[in-house]
Amino acid sequence: MIQLEHVTYRYPEIARPALKDVTLDIPRGALALVAGPSGIGKSTLLRCLNGLVPHFSGGHLSGRIRVNGLDPVQETPQVMSRHVGFVFQDPEAQFIVDQVEDELAFALENAAVPRAEMRARITDALEMLELQGFRRRRLASLSGGERQKVAIAAALILQPRVLVLDEPTSQLDPQSAEDILDALRRLNSALGLTIVLAEHRLERILPYADNLIYLPDQGPPLAGEPRLVLRQMPEAPPLITLARELGWSPLPLTLEEARPLGQEVLKQAVPLADDPLPLPHPPGTPCLSARELTVSYGSHVAVSGVDLDLWPGEIAALVGRNGAGKTSLLKSLVSLVKLQQGQVWVGGQEVTGQDTADICRRVGYLPQNPNALLFADTVREELEITLRNHARGSDNGQLKGAIPPQALLDTLGLADKAETYPRDLSVGERQRAALGAIAITQPDVLLLDEPTRGLDYASKEALAG
Repeated sequence: MIQLEHVTYRYPEIARPALKDVTLDIPRGALALVAGPSGIGKSTLLRCLNGLVPHFSGGHLSGRIRVNGLDPVQETPQVMSRHVGFVFQDPEAQFIVDQVEDELAFALENAAVPRAEMRARITDALEMLELQGFRRRRLASLSGGERQKVAIAAALILQPRVLVLDEPTSQLDPQSAEDILDALRRLNSALGLTIVLAEHRLERILPYADNLIYLPDQGPPLAGEPRLVLRQMPEAPPLITLARELGWSPLPLTLEEARPLGQEVLKQAVPLADDPLPLPHPPGTPCLSARELTVSYGSHVAVSGVDLDLWPGEIAALVGRNGAGKTSLLKSLVSLVKLQQGQVWVGGQEVTGQDTADICRRVGYLPQNPNALLFADTVREELEITLRNHARGSDNGQLKGAIPPQALLDTLGLADKAETYPRDLSVGERQRAALGAIAITQPDVLLLDEPTRGLDYASKEALAG
């Protein structure tokens, strides 16, 4: 179904190839998982399958690509869209209109599909993704998992034989991710659809995958049955890392598979002492406090009566399902959404209703979409702009306590990207660049909305550090 032979690709004006001598063979009807470090070329590989590389991106591509017997370079993305459905990392980026049914109809209208067939295809797509009740819903009102399902339905509306997805679960909570993966498995088994997807959260996808393709920093890709490839990968999910360390064979891909093996290890383990009681909060004032926060969007209450205290030096995790109000809560703390009720204090001073720019001198906020913070020509300039903007309010035009830009770039693993246009970076690299743009002033509080999205295991450990 999909063959790549000695494929090498360079983006315009970039010396290092994004893909180097890649040879792969993905059989018809497979569910193939593409893995590898952040920025290694996973998205580039996926875009080769429908001709976006090189037709949209430019650059130089060599080697041979065949998808369902077609050459994407020769056929162009317009032709390949009928054979390869594509879902991007940010599903919102591919939405054209604002209602579910209209979004599904858009591609059919452009393909001049007769109206009666159009209605039937839209109904079928909604049923396949279990979206029957969403036909008239506005896309802006959907949760992350629901938007992802709509994006998949829109990709399938032209009835392609291949579905390609770029990190389809990166924005989703575990239950929403499982719903998406169950839908993909149904499509794979019921329609014989060949599915190729890239992900960093391998533990979510491995139980569903027939093939695992790992793109290393050096050398040819590793490809084959997942358990065999996982034994050779330098980075792996925590469960696989544990299983390799303990010599378990075959490697367990799920907790259910690992539980009997783990019970044998526990029989030989030395009991741990009881956990100590948690330390009390330090005396003094919380660095950020909120009382009775309530946020509504029309008749929908997203946040209801939340109280919150964050203390100096504390790391707090905010968890909950998609649509539970986590993002709305964070936005309300920096006045990005209007409070219907409640008060916010930073360092003991009330900031309720103040301008976001004033609050963000002391509270750094990293949104889910890092593109919202990236608008300079280079990564280094992103950091310098933040410094200049914050220094304008100081007495002498200098900002005390700021981190030197080069030191922060080194810490974030972006030193070699300092002069790169930020939107040319991978999603994980953009996330780190945006984090640098808010952290360089060393604010009292950092509010991070899903900061590990698009990060590989090594990058997550570096972020935690």
